[in-house]
Amino acid sequence: MLLNRPSFKKILLCACLTTSFSVFASTHSVTTKYGEVEINDDVKRIVTLSEDALDSAIALGIKPLGAIATRGGDSVAEYIQQRASGVNMVGTSRQNNLEAIAAQRPDLILASAYLPQDQYNILSKIAPTIAPIAPGMVSDNWIKVAKVYAQALNKSEQMDSILNDLKDREDRLKKVITHKLSKEERSATLARWMPQGPIVMSSQIFSTDVLAATGFTINDAGVIKEGRPHSSPLSLENLSKVDSDWLFLATLNTEGKDALEAAKESPSFTRLNVVKEDRVVTVNGQLWTSAAGPLAAHAILDDIQNIIDNKIK
Repeated sequence: MLLNRPSFKKILLCACLTTSFSVFASTHSVTTKYGEVEINDDVKRIVTLSEDALDSAIALGIKPLGAIATRGGDSVAEYIQQRASGVNMVGTSRQNNLEAIAAQRPDLILASAYLPQDQYNILSKIAPTIAPIAPGMVSDNWIKVAKVYAQALNKSEQMDSILNDLKDREDRLKKVITHKLSKEERSATLARWMPQGPIVMSSQIFSTDVLAATGFTINDAGVIKEGRPHSSPLSLENLSKVDSDWLFLATLNTEGKDALEAAKESPSFTRLNVVKEDRVVTVNGQLWTSAAGPLAAHAILDDIQNIIDNKIK
């Protein structure tokens, strides 16, 4: 329906004229989910339509004109808000605002690996659109995606350097954690508390990848269907499934926080061994269960460093 609106058609025409490549411009090609995409080597006007695209762009020193709001919020995730100050919201994790995107007159759109074909067909009329090829729910998938975004921005070497520095920091933290905690003390579960109860996050999502890289052993309790990022909500009676050596608890919104605070008073929660051992770590759900990218990884490593400083003797 949006395509039939006169205002959108006018903005789309202007955007296409603005982003047309000069015949003399130097370009490079990127392999994407929907084929090869030709991109100007020196793009200036960027719109990001996924949280990991925003993270990667800013990590590479590029502030996009537009981005989508984080899951459960009306702006970008808290960990990146300062760096993304002034970026316009052009959609949510569930829906892109095509008119708002076109109004930015982008010369490159960095989209999600899960961008549907029909959305791609529209967006690619506004500007060259990158939807990375993602292998699905596998470890380190986020690194492959970040490298595609970097290639699109013609900054692959810079991204390689960023990722190498990140790996070095993970290795340093792993050395400390494996020295201070035995293998039998390093199992960890990440759960997001919802109004309906906790959902266990997969061992193959971004944040658990980072957690595992620092020496923790991820326990997803065997309650997640193959290929899914998380389980269905658990009842309080089944809370024992998240009773690992460490429990990372995330919330996305006020309703989730209220539900978690109420659950903490229940016998099902207080009798967990991880609670008795004071190894429950409350984390930001926008960061730990929604974000991805090198800046998000460093923010998670900040949280892990805090655990080392305050909870591991």
